[in-house]
Amino acid sequence: MTEAPLTILFLEPFYGGSHKAFADGLAAHSRHQIHLLQMPARFWKWRMRGAALHFFQEAKPLEQYQRILASGLMSTADFKALAGSRCPPVLLYFHENQFTYPLSDGERMDYQFGFTDITSALAADRILFNSQTHMDMFFAHMHRFIRKMPDFRPQWAADAIRGKAFVCYPGCEIKGAFPHPSRNTEPPLVIWNHRWEHDKNPETFFRALREVQNRKIDFRVALLGETFERVPSVFHEAKKELGSRIVAFGHEPDRNDYIQWLQQGAVVVSTAKQENFGISIVEAASCGCLPLVPDRLSYPEIIPNAFQDTCIYASRGELVQKLSQMLTRAGDFEAKREMLSAEMVRRYAWKNRINAFDRHISDTGSGHSSP
Repeated sequence: MTEAPLTILFLEPFYGGSHKAFADGLAAHSRHQIHLLQMPARFWKWRMRGAALHFFQEAKPLEQYQRILASGLMSTADFKALAGSRCPPVLLYFHENQFTYPLSDGERMDYQFGFTDITSALAADRILFNSQTHMDMFFAHMHRFIRKMPDFRPQWAADAIRGKAFVCYPGCEIKGAFPHPSRNTEPPLVIWNHRWEHDKNPETFFRALREVQNRKIDFRVALLGETFERVPSVFHEAKKELGSRIVAFGHEPDRNDYIQWLQQGAVVVSTAKQENFGISIVEAASCGCLPLVPDRLSYPEIIPNAFQDTCIYASRGELVQKLSQMLTRAGDFEAKREMLSAEMVRRYAWKNRINAFDRHISDTGSGHSSP
């Protein structure tokens, strides 16, 4: 017999990008009743420090909820301390962590954010990571982080957290995209659909495009990623240099229009220095773009083994070489695009992921273990 749906309070202090996609997808597909409270996707440091106070005021009365689901950009420990005995069991979802997030030039690590990750994880009743790679990196870097302390190091914390930590890939709003008549239009289209921020390493991406252009290879570029307060100057420099090759410049807010761009793409490229899952790559691959991603981070985990020789590069030179081949021989890769699209849908579509999430929600605080 199926258990009755639970009433869930979802606290998302950074409602944008992959956080927004995950929250909306879970709320739309879960059998549980999910009430989403969110804050705009800006000022992430202030969100980690203060979102718990905001949500504590907004979430009353807490007695109407059987579970709370929170993303890692809020201090779960602060929220539980404020809520006291009225706080339902908390499921914490880590999209990213503060131990491994790369710093921008001239920036120094604020150790308080690392401690927030630790205390949030300790306070939560269950923890989910969006990939095995992410969970492994979290514990490895947490160990190094704790060793920085001069004394009284809480070595016990890792075991306490690991005992309630699981991996659960996020679902994606993907449907596949074959056949699509506009894909074979010339010249082929390169997709960039990542955040316009330093951790996505746009400098390497544009350097590769420049080298491809020097080889006299024709192509177009759609720059679709989400932008925030500051846009790296390399994007404006590329707009001048690439000129008419750029056919889209800026975040595409309309979901249908965004999907249409992906359906036209020949290749989607990542040069990221930080990626714990890769929703943008999964979305594009499901729509028929051939991904070209570095041999690091979560990418070897999310790209099926049968496609890794084609889709993963180990150096900048290999990035340029494989990108050149995908653009000059786009038609030769059509069968692989179709097979990869179907595999991405099978693995990561919300309809195929939601049962795992619903089990974790039900088991949070119940004493049960989820597979």
